[in-house]
Amino acid sequence: MKTTRYFAEQVLRKRPNIRPEWCISVIADPIRRESQADGRVRFWGRVVAEDGVARHLRVVTLDDGETIHNASFDRDFREEP
Repeated sequence: MKTTRYFAEQVLRKRPNIRPEWCISVIADPIRRESQADGRVRFWGRVVAEDGVARHLRVVTLDDGETIHNASFDRDFREEP
């Protein structure tokens, strides 16, 4: 797994409830994928947290589509039917 320094030092520290393996699984099998204007790529996927609740995780990668830069739970994400 490739990550940016920001992800390793800031994101995982500020969001300890996000597991790196979840980010890998979201990138491997996303519900949705979008390219941003700056070239970065957003992936959304569903993960089941320790409390048993399914949540949508948004993972942002660099333009290569594999180096993880950011990740957060996205409460506003809606799967299209």
